This record gives sequence, structure tokens and C-alpha cells, in this order.
Amino acid sequence: MDLRAIGMGLAFALMWSSAFTSARMIVADAPPLAALALRFLFSGIIGVGIALALGQSWRLTRAQWRATLIFGLCQNAIYLGLNFIAMQRVEASLASIIASSMPLMVAFFGWLLFGERLRPLGLLGLLAGLENEIVILGARVAGGGGVAGGGVVLFLAPALSAATLTVRGASSGGNVMMIVGLQMFVGAALLAVASALFEDFTVHWTPRLLAAFTYTTLVPGVLATWIWFVLVGRIGAVKAATFHFLNPFFGVAIAAALLGERLGWADILGVTIIAGGILAVQMSRQTR
Repeated sequence: MDLRAIGMGLAFALMWSSAFTSARMIVADAPPLAALALRFLFSGIIGVGIALALGQSWRLTRAQWRATLIFGLCQNAIYLGLNFIAMQRVEASLASIIASSMPLMVAFFGWLLFGERLRPLGLLGLLAGLENEIVILGARVAGGGGVAGGGVVLFLAPALSAATLTVRGASSGGNVMMIVGLQMFVGAALLAVASALFEDFTVHWTPRLLAAFTYTTLVPGVLATWIWFVLVGRIGAVKAATFHFLNPFFGVAIAAALLGERLGWADILGVTIIAGGILAVQMSRQTR
């Protein structure tokens, strides 16, 4: 964990957390499914182009093709698609807090489904983090934060975690950037069909929409993904995942700064406990 790795981890956490604020900007002026499908199309073109430039192949293993299809369906189409719809009614800060529980959910389902060992420190962090997710959601709903949208985001967090566990290890055969690009094409195709069936394609072309769409496509969509895979290759998945404990902080701070969303003491306390829970889970999974 040298200075370069720390810098990469901080950059990834900042980029990943900022995606909720830019998504909130996008869905204010464009249909969510159509905008997300277009974003995945552009990100996929860039990702596959980078993969080809790196000499990576289209010939994936059976496990990699399965991972590509499952991730494209579960993460891009289902998780992010419904998340974008929920963002029309949910504040970006709340969505980032709930979505940041993914490392906690992964640890829980890893123990429940695969029998992965969870030490007392990790169990304590898991319980504290999940409890505060529910408390924060309840407080926001009581304050008019939108029960339907918040419930959708809360439901989707374990769905994404299950998908993550299902396709783990798929990068062992190489061609990682090619997998990243192709799974974006899967999401783009599915979301385009859903948009054509259920959405009214009305767009309010504003400078903020164009800036947010460009940023979401290039930074969280491509650059953050690349940084993540490089970081995992440098220090390992467990240590890299420790940087997820910064996501609640960054997500809430960015939404408050750019969108003017309210930030109360209960939010700050809850985010701190959730971040501590994520850190405790990751520390408990590291070997001596």
C-alpha cells in the first residue's frame, strides 16, 4: 500500500461517488433508461477500443462470457437502470449512502452463500453498517425523502452484491478491459429495448445535461473502471476494496456541494458508522 496505490484508491473512490450526483443531473432533463443506454454505448465503444489497442482478444473463456452477460444484465440493466429511475425521486446523497453498502452486502452474502469466514470485527462492522443504512433511510423517508425510490435503491444493493459474487474470478483469464467494454454493450442493448417500450423520449437539452453526460461516460464509466482494475492488480482485491469506506463521505459531500442537498448531523453520524463498518469488514478479511 504505497503512495501511488493510496492516490489511485482515493481517485477511484472520488470518481465512483461522484456518479450519483451526475446521474441526478442527467435524469432531471432526460429519460433515465435512454440516457443510460446511450452512456453504456459510448463507454463500451471506448472500452473495447482501449482493449483492442492493448492487444486484448474477443475470444473469451466460457466463464468470462457468462460473467459478461450476467454483469451486463444484473449490474448495468437491472441495478443501474432502476437506480437511474429511482434517482428521479431520491436525493443523490441518499442513493450514494445506500449503494455504498455493497461491500457490506458482499461480505454478508459471501458468508451466507459461500461459507466465507467472517471474523468478530467484520461481523460487528457488518451489523453496524446495515443497521445505520436502515436508520438513515427511515429518517429520510420521514422527512419526505421518497419511500418508493429509497426502497428501490435499498433492494438493489443486495442484488448487485449477489451478481458480484456470482461472477467473481472471471478476470483470471485476462482480457479484462474487453470484458468491461462488452458488458457495457449488453447493458446498452437491454436498456434501449426497455426505453423504447416504456419511456417517452423527451429531452431538455441544457449545458448541465451535456456536461453531466460527458462526465459520467468518461470518468466513472471508463476511467474509474480502469483505475480499479489496475489498483486490484497492484495491491489485491481485499486491500483495494478498503477504499470503499470513503464512498459514503464523498457521495454525501459532492451532492451537498453541487446540488445543495441538505446534510444533517444524523446523516454525518450515520455515514461515519457505515464507513467504519465497511472498513472493519475489509480489515477482518485481510490475512496477517
